[in-house]
Amino acid sequence: MSRTATRLATGLIAVLLLVAGCSGTTEGRPSVVVTTNILGDITRTVVGDQADVTVLMKPNADPHSFGISAQQAAQLERAGLVVYNGLGLEEGVLRTVASAAGSGVPTVPVGERTNPISYTGGENAGQPDPHFWTDPGRMREAVTVIADQVIAHVRGVDEAVVRANAARLRDEIAALESTMTRRFAEIPPARRKLVTNHHVFGYLAQRFGFEIIGAVIPGGTTLASPSAADLRALSDAVRAAGVPAIFADSSQSDRLARVLAEQAGLHVTVRPLFTESLTEPGKGAATYLEMMRANTEAIATSLTRP
Repeated sequence: MSRTATRLATGLIAVLLLVAGCSGTTEGRPSVVVTTNILGDITRTVVGDQADVTVLMKPNADPHSFGISAQQAAQLERAGLVVYNGLGLEEGVLRTVASAAGSGVPTVPVGERTNPISYTGGENAGQPDPHFWTDPGRMREAVTVIADQVIAHVRGVDEAVVRANAARLRDEIAALESTMTRRFAEIPPARRKLVTNHHVFGYLAQRFGFEIIGAVIPGGTTLASPSAADLRALSDAVRAAGVPAIFADSSQSDRLARVLAEQAGLHVTVRPLFTESLTEPGKGAATYLEMMRANTEAIATSLTRP
């Protein structure tokens, strides 16, 4: 082959690779990249076999602080669609998401489109609360948002298949909500009070009629730290409310929750929940539905126990 022909062939290959990258494909397959694993589980169910779905956040990771590799960043930049929380949750990857959006990659901030609420207390009071998945009603909305964006932006997907997948998942989440409503109705109204490791259950409290007494970490992120005064104030509130249990994320240390229980001067159980991350299969919360069922049982059992 002549040098001219070689250069032409090389140029053609480069153009083809560029086109493939811009169309969000990997070896001919359309791709969707999701930042967090809870949204990743929902997106995989909606997409089914219509595209490759890459989830950046590993099981049991902290969404506020997890990072990604250079290879994962490149996947994000080449995606056909990026699905992310949109309310400031995944702090370690937001700059990369913004860079991809600036390069023309379609991105969907799911939380922004599910009627978000704001924190009502702590250091983040007045700011958007990103933990919308604790309300199954909003997660049904999220399923629709993701399905619409996949159909609009990911080339080659079968709209009928994606719509059918989304409809089945919405039905499953509706059944979950019915179960949660029934189980939480068994908790006496005077005991529907929540103290958590950090502010994560605002949506659940609003949906099912719980009162948020407070959080050990006085903010919406696990990156903050409570002061001695914060712990004293919360222990006084716990004592006054007669709270029987404090809930701590299973992937985070419950040390602060135990310190609070001791300071409250009461017999208070510290109960682990799966709040911000899914687990590996077989570890109790491998899917969104499994996570929410486990949390429902843990909360209902802890707050009804004498």
